[in-house]
Amino acid sequence: MSPAEKIEDMVKRIAAAPSWNARVSLIRKIPEAFGKAMHQKIYAAVAELVYVPNLAPDFAYVHWREDYELPQIEHAYERAHAMTNGFVNVDVATLAHAIDTEPGTLQIFRLLLGFTKNEFDASEGIVAGELRRPLTNAEIAAKVVDRAMRGVLFPAQGGSVRSKIDKPDTVAGWDTVREYADHGVPFPVFLHQRHYGGAFRQLLDATSSKRGDLLEDAVEELFVAEGIRFVRTGPHPQEEISRRFGLTVKPAPDFVVHDEREQIKAILECKQVNDGGTARDKAARFATLRAEAMRLGGIPVFAVLAGLGWRRTQDALGPVVRDTDGRVFTVQTLPDIMTVEPFPGLRG
Repeated sequence: MSPAEKIEDMVKRIAAAPSWNARVSLIRKIPEAFGKAMHQKIYAAVAELVYVPNLAPDFAYVHWREDYELPQIEHAYERAHAMTNGFVNVDVATLAHAIDTEPGTLQIFRLLLGFTKNEFDASEGIVAGELRRPLTNAEIAAKVVDRAMRGVLFPAQGGSVRSKIDKPDTVAGWDTVREYADHGVPFPVFLHQRHYGGAFRQLLDATSSKRGDLLEDAVEELFVAEGIRFVRTGPHPQEEISRRFGLTVKPAPDFVVHDEREQIKAILECKQVNDGGTARDKAARFATLRAEAMRLGGIPVFAVLAGLGWRRTQDALGPVVRDTDGRVFTVQTLPDIMTVEPFPGLRG
């Protein structure tokens, strides 16, 4: 049997393994069955056939929040439109009155400027610092809107830098706002905004921490439901984890699984990556964890992965398969982790 045929045979056997433990057992035999020069190729092949199909395209989903529902914006827009007479009366006093009596209208004015909430808050601080007499919050916000729409809030810059006002709906200030309010936004213009703003971009930014915790939350939920003793290291001081379990690797793995005597039984790391180059860099973390696991007596290392970056198999997912002996899971396959040693003996 040629080397290529040997690799193909082993990959097929791993893919057809009757259980995850059997799969792990076969993957652990790779170093002794194949020369070191063939390792990268075979681990990449295993990753491609067995693990890549379970990497769901997480870019197709967003974490929703109620304050991003359309009716809320519609109501605020209707009030802003009505209280400015269709964006005709847009002097500072009128804007301040609208913001003061209908606070929701401020969101509409802010969105017209293309500012995030933090950017608008910073603008208010700048304007407030320039004023010689104290104003109400509504008056300060109105001055920010007025100055921005007139193009005098910040100085013009040359080169490739453009003001956020220089976009189709505000390029001529309130004139284009009124035009779009009266006649609607042409669909190509709407798509153009999505092109440079990104569909769901601000929602994605606003929920970035929630996306970042998606894998950890799923693992914790499963462990709690199955009665697994564990420590999620994020909420705990690293020094405390190191002392408690004798860990030397820094930072500590995302999860330390232990028994009732607090002896470590497994370590688990979560990684969500959508860029192949980043996945390659993150893969090195599992080599470090494997070395720590061997120092602790050969405890198993588990990976829970998400993101299209892990579709890079040669130098990203392949090495993770190698360093975890195939204990690689996704949100879709996570329940199967309970069938893999040492978890069956730790449940309950």
